[in-house]
Amino acid sequence: MSASAEATVLITHEVGLHARPSVKFTKLAKTFSAEVELALAANGPWFDAKSIVKVMAAKAPKGTMLHIRAKGDGASEAVGALVELVRRDFDEGADHVRTA
Repeated sequence: MSASAEATVLITHEVGLHARPSVKFTKLAKTFSAEVELALAANGPWFDAKSIVKVMAAKAPKGTMLHIRAKGDGASEAVGALVELVRRDFDEGADHVRTA
């Protein structure tokens, strides 16, 4: 029986899951051997969190709850690391927020 894990995290990054955060998210997801999926609703649809095209297509704005799940070796570690990345605003900090 393979390991599995899931979690939900709120996007607090000012512009949401746009290009740079999507790249960081998928790059981190790819470092784990577990199958990692992402959804914008608890009941899906679920998509491959290692696919930059699919993650960027989600267009998840600030305030969106991301649902992350993984199965296989390192599932818990993968979910934990991705949740922390989102909580840290994708390691972008305030200096990456643009103002009009």
